[in-house]
Amino acid sequence: MFQALLLEKDDAGFRAGLASIDEARLPEAGDVLVQPEYSTLNYKDGLAITHKAPVVRQWPMVAGIDGAGIVLESRHPAWKPGDRFVHNGFGVGETHWGCLAGRARLKGDWLVPLPEAFTPRQAMAIGTAGYTAMLCVMALERQGLQPATAGDVLVTGATGGVGSVAVAVLARLGYRVVAATGKAAEADYLLALGASGVIDRAELAAPGKPLQKERWAAVVDAVGSHTLANALAQTRYGGAVAACGLAQGADLPCTVMPFILRNVALLGVDSVMAPLPLRQQAWARLASDLDPALLERMTTEVPLAGAVAAAEQLMAGRIRGRVVVKIA
Repeated sequence: MFQALLLEKDDAGFRAGLASIDEARLPEAGDVLVQPEYSTLNYKDGLAITHKAPVVRQWPMVAGIDGAGIVLESRHPAWKPGDRFVHNGFGVGETHWGCLAGRARLKGDWLVPLPEAFTPRQAMAIGTAGYTAMLCVMALERQGLQPATAGDVLVTGATGGVGSVAVAVLARLGYRVVAATGKAAEADYLLALGASGVIDRAELAAPGKPLQKERWAAVVDAVGSHTLANALAQTRYGGAVAACGLAQGADLPCTVMPFILRNVALLGVDSVMAPLPLRQQAWARLASDLDPALLERMTTEVPLAGAVAAAEQLMAGRIRGRVVVKIA
């Protein structure tokens, strides 16, 4: 038996809470049995646990799209008992039981070896949000972004998980980062992560002109909707925007003008189904390009029993940075 954050939906309605589960109930569609030591709460976890969006596709569901810990049993040739792992995405917590639990059965092809630079707790302080931020930075670099020649780089949703890690990584790489946030009281937090400037998200959140003053060499956007549209309209000639989220909305109310008149590139960044080599590269880059001291500054830890309350706080916009969940 193990403790897990179980999501249920039936004629009695939706419920989220701790439950004792027999290991025999774990899904058979997995060749590695693991013991998660830490998990985390990403935006998608918050949506699932609070039932604010149809994230979960099968019921009941154990929540938790991320996990880090130790392999207990393995039928996969790349993994053996005692190996340390990191897991992100692949529908876990949506269609396959997740890692907010004392046990999980996962596919070995989904797992990445835990980098030696990180403890399991630190890996979950990064989580899907931080790993996605690194994928965004790598996408911008493939587009030609370089610190020596770049101007200001905008990060939207900057106090969130993706935004906080993006600010810290970009600043450490030598970029001048401008952070957009609706939380004026968090300006010192963002400056401590390495931001050179902070702007009010209201400057980007309302409908704007199709083309605006050129301000940004590049953008990391986790917000979508009008914020993404305005970021595109303000990106300078030849710049690029990495889009990875929809906190404001899934719509994109813009025109083709930034693309055909300013040669702006819109780069979609997916973390859920990213191939293993790209995942390994992203985690290797995080090990070298993210200051562990800053990672601790942006992290809050809660026990598994506190995950539901923390998810509610996350969806209410009352949490900054990253939430790590300790699995007892």
